[in-house]
Amino acid sequence: MDQLALLFLLLLGAVVSVPVGDRLGLPAPVLMTLLGIVLALLNFVPNVNVPPDLILPLLLPPLLYAAVRRTSWRQFTANRRPIFLLAVALVFVTTLCVAVVANAIVPGLPIAAAVALGALVAPPDPVAATAVAGQLGLPRRMVSILEGEGLFNDVTAIVLYHVAIAAAVSGTFSPWKAGLDLVLSAVVAVSVGLALGWGANKLMDLLGDATLQIGLTLLVPYASYVLAEEFHGSGVLAVLTTALFLAEYATDPDDVMTRLAGHTFWDIVDTLVTGVAFGLVGLELHNAIRTASGRWGEMLGWAAAVVGVVVLVRLLWLLPATWLAKRMHARRDHDEDIPMGWRETVVMWWSGMRGVASAALVLAIPLTTDDGSAFPERDELVFIAFGVIMATLVLQGLTLPWLVKRLGVQADTDHEKELEKALAVRAAKAAKRRLREIEAAEDLPEELSEQMLRRAFDIGVRISPDLGEDERREGHEHRVRRLKRIRRIQGEMLSAARHEVLAARSEPGADPEVVDRVLRHLDVRSLR
Repeated sequence: MDQLALLFLLLLGAVVSVPVGDRLGLPAPVLMTLLGIVLALLNFVPNVNVPPDLILPLLLPPLLYAAVRRTSWRQFTANRRPIFLLAVALVFVTTLCVAVVANAIVPGLPIAAAVALGALVAPPDPVAATAVAGQLGLPRRMVSILEGEGLFNDVTAIVLYHVAIAAAVSGTFSPWKAGLDLVLSAVVAVSVGLALGWGANKLMDLLGDATLQIGLTLLVPYASYVLAEEFHGSGVLAVLTTALFLAEYATDPDDVMTRLAGHTFWDIVDTLVTGVAFGLVGLELHNAIRTASGRWGEMLGWAAAVVGVVVLVRLLWLLPATWLAKRMHARRDHDEDIPMGWRETVVMWWSGMRGVASAALVLAIPLTTDDGSAFPERDELVFIAFGVIMATLVLQGLTLPWLVKRLGVQADTDHEKELEKALAVRAAKAAKRRLREIEAAEDLPEELSEQMLRRAFDIGVRISPDLGEDERREGHEHRVRRLKRIRRIQGEMLSAARHEVLAARSEPGADPEVVDRVLRHLDVRSLR
């Protein structure tokens, strides 16, 4: 099996793991990691030859962009305190604790290398967190915090990692320079992200065509990441800034085709790239196996100790952090999302899985230092890091659905229905308001005006059937049945038309381009 065949196998696994995971009640990323582990143990499967320094630039930008599309700037601002406590403060605390323990138990490990280990295992994986949380029906406030933590903790961890690696390679460290690098990295990233977001928004208006606009959205995350890294900024923060800007300002309510096609496109990208990313994590197991040859007992003990620190520190931090966030929430009455009880706190704790970012960072550790000597205890760091990734991703990922079900932590569907009903009312009122404006400007026949008024009412009732009174609801249901019958007949008519046009494609003298243009017209008509 060659590298290309392995890539296609991972892509196939990414597609198949979604329905299999739904049937088994397990997250697709965990299944893909298990597939990668199985492949890593087979002799005929080659080692992955992707350069470590390309893993993050290739995989993270589209995954982060896809994740940000599912959220909003309001959620980040409303949850700024919980996100800060988890994505910034907890990363620092975890890095410090892991560095102290690793420096104490691994002989000959310098403190700078230990800090690098702490930084790369500190951040829970944003892709694993959002993918797992989204499938378990967790309360929206928990999903918001997990998404915010997963998206922002990489920024803190990667900057810490680069500072520690630089200190280990050069043998010197300046706290002031490290702090300045952290601030400058954030400023550069936000500046690049805003500039590219503004430029992409203007370019989308010029492109006009949905296909070109969606293609641009695929290029923008990579451009944002690479450009920020070139200016020594945080590529992750730049991608987040660009994605949030476009989510807020690049949305045209009337551009239906671009929105529907873009949603489908990014769902496909998210599924495929997520599957490949976690498959690669599992495949990298062979590095850990090769490293531990002849020293399994000793190195498993080190890995277990670091896993214990990572898991325990998260629990011990979450308990007071949740209490503090609740006190500040009650005192200032902010509209923010926080865990509301010990059950949700336990689920938040057990959701801290490590993944793609940790694997890429540990593989990117340099082989040598500036003086030409080998990087101190690099093999040991690789083994410990993969021990943490496998233990948290596989063990916690497999048991999280059971834990959520056992604790009874589920989304408040009644609250969601109320929000849906409120939005349905606003939509119907907006439609009626616009109808009154049209009636004032144009001379509409009474029959047409009444028909349009019913359709304005139907807009809200179709979203939330509870809006209508019994009599009007019955009338609406009758109209819906009639409309469904019309649509069924019209659909069969359009289907016959499409079959006839497709049959003409193979006839002598047929122009495929003309046939496809006519077929697209019929497809758009069917969509409407």
